[in-house]
Amino acid sequence: MKVKRALISVSDKTGVVELGKALADLGIEIISTGGTMRTLKEAGVPVIAVQDVTGFPEMMDGRVKTLNPKIHGAILAVRDNPEHVKAMKEHDIKPIDLVVVNLYPFQQTIAKPDVTLAEAIENIDIGGPCMVRASAKNNKYVAIVTNPAKYGEIISILQKDGEFSDQYRLELAQEAFHHTAVYDTAIAAYLAEQVQKGAAK
Repeated sequence: MKVKRALISVSDKTGVVELGKALADLGIEIISTGGTMRTLKEAGVPVIAVQDVTGFPEMMDGRVKTLNPKIHGAILAVRDNPEHVKAMKEHDIKPIDLVVVNLYPFQQTIAKPDVTLAEAIENIDIGGPCMVRASAKNNKYVAIVTNPAKYGEIISILQKDGEFSDQYRLELAQEAFHHTAVYDTAIAAYLAEQVQKGAAK
């Protein structure tokens, strides 16, 4: 299944311009959000804003931007299920084949000596993990990339084959679930510390 459409939304911008340029050169349509979109546009990479796909602006200080059926339906649709295909047509949902996401820097934020609970909370990513988990769940059809170190490999495979093997998408899904598990574990541990501090007062 050829990769035709990608969504890129990353906190760590390492290598994202090179990836974006390579995808664009291959004729792959790129959807993006906020800072990632600005970074790609400034580098001359053609990109479509998520809000132009969803019909809703980014809102609530960026807390809500990708949580929309036009995004999650595009990721989660089972491509050979007639009911899913019908729903996509009815609601004008175009499939997304490649999702490149890494999460808000929660661990780096709480490592700061003077970080407040409010600052830590704001760096708990919501939309990112939703997209990562949705893509990883639907790995039969969608490739999920959470690690910038994989970009070179991703580019090489797409330049050679234009698509990913089932095995490779499964490997990416496993890495993605590990990524969100580590992230959630860090959040749970930090909040446990805050609970203990509160109890000690």
